[in-house]
Amino acid sequence: MLVCHGKGVCDGIAIGKIKILKKSESNIKKIHISDIEKEVTRFHNARDNAKKQLRQLCAKAESELGEESAAIFEIHSMMIEDSDYIESIENIIKAQEINAEYAVLKTGENFFEMFSSMDDDYMKSRSIDVKDISDRIIKNLLNTDNDENKLYDKTIILAEDLVPSETVRIDKDKVLSFVTINGSSNSHTAILARTLSIPSIVSCNINMDSKFDGKTAIVDGFTGEIYIDPDSVTVEKMKTKMKETDLQREQLNTLKGKENITVDGKKVKLYANIGNIRDIASVLTNDGNGIGLFRSEFIYLERNKFPTEEEQFCIYKKAAETMGRNKIIIRTLDIGSDKKVDYFNLKKEENSAMGYRAIRICLKEPEIFRTQLRAIYRASIYGNISVMYPMITSIEEVKKIKDIAKEVRNELENEGVKIGNVEQGIMIETPAAVLISDELAKEVDFFSIGTNDLTQYTLAIDRQNEKLDDFYNPYHKSVLKMIKMVIDNAHKNNIWAGICGELGADINITELLLAFGIDEISVSSSAILKVRKKIRETDTRKVNIRKWL
Repeated sequence: MLVCHGKGVCDGIAIGKIKILKKSESNIKKIHISDIEKEVTRFHNARDNAKKQLRQLCAKAESELGEESAAIFEIHSMMIEDSDYIESIENIIKAQEINAEYAVLKTGENFFEMFSSMDDDYMKSRSIDVKDISDRIIKNLLNTDNDENKLYDKTIILAEDLVPSETVRIDKDKVLSFVTINGSSNSHTAILARTLSIPSIVSCNINMDSKFDGKTAIVDGFTGEIYIDPDSVTVEKMKTKMKETDLQREQLNTLKGKENITVDGKKVKLYANIGNIRDIASVLTNDGNGIGLFRSEFIYLERNKFPTEEEQFCIYKKAAETMGRNKIIIRTLDIGSDKKVDYFNLKKEENSAMGYRAIRICLKEPEIFRTQLRAIYRASIYGNISVMYPMITSIEEVKKIKDIAKEVRNELENEGVKIGNVEQGIMIETPAAVLISDELAKEVDFFSIGTNDLTQYTLAIDRQNEKLDDFYNPYHKSVLKMIKMVIDNAHKNNIWAGICGELGADINITELLLAFGIDEISVSSSAILKVRKKIRETDTRKVNIRKWL
């Protein structure tokens, strides 16, 4: 038995088989070849294979997701037949006498750069398609199993790290746990684990050794340990621990249907954070009162091209209909920083957390923003939808946003489209927004405090850097004072204030948030009942605020 240690980011026990998640990128080397015609034939055989795969994917997508979703594979099928693309690969093989893999890689890179630099938005969006078909051909040339990352029925994923664009493509029904060598307890991998309520570990001292693939392992999210090839004593011990955890969960289930009310009679709304409409089932199962954070960027992360207005409308409409009268707060696109989307063609930044991201992209590229707002407003008539804007730092930004939103509403009304009563709020996640929250409160209907970024920016600590975990302190007096200031300024201006960051699920600080007067707490659905229990046990009259501040 091998025991490795890391940082547990979500409690629980998982027993399953390890799957080493390999990166799709291959390390292609330039190799001189002697038989040029044989190499050209290898390329064409791999291309023919790719064409068959694309036809199968197109048929599968059309039957399961509809014609619009299948269209991307039709585009790939056309591009793989492009004479310029084919001739470029053949010419590189013949002129440089090199292997087909390297020729495909270089052609893909050249075409990607060429399309990316074009002014036409449609042609720009084709750049990622060229990359996809080149990757597919290379996999066929290398005889790489396209199912190399196929999951077991009960999988413990082992990876160096996971970025959002990778996690959205994982079959979460088969995943029991994440274990990563890198990553911090505040990373998006950790947040996703908590959202899915699966025991997970980051910063684990385990090697990405292929011999571990398929091995039985146990992940202890409480202690941050993974046991590989566990002995019988450890298995029995962990199974007992699982039963105890299940019993605690059953006890929490008795709180379903109960009010979120303190001992001294203060009521608070308890909502859930979600990444897509599939998460709504967990919200309802855990008796969430609404959705306090719909991370709409995952709609973009799950695609290879910009989602259309109609695609977004259908998603928001389905969410609204499913939640009924319960509130859904949709956060507008929050791409950038560690959430990369290739087809946005964002340049690499030295400090991406403080760079071109979130509302800054929306205001600089308003057509992307308008498309999303049109979809949100169209869906608003089907339920109780609100919208909030991330990364706000100034009054001017809010006024520009409101002008665009008003234009969108007027357009839709002129088209005869009915619109619901959509509250507009902003996320408070920068010190700048905190310090002018008194003024901002006069412009919006509500605040939602994003404690993850607020802590990061206040303490000047990159929350993705595992080396800084010991310095990352969400209980820092400066952060807590800022939270109190935001709530006070909200109430002074007769608007409500909520919290949607990870701190909201931390029951060690629930009492303080309630004593501050927080109106709404939004957490991962798995944490709802745990937080409800803490709310119902709290008497805010007995909370010593001075102890914290």
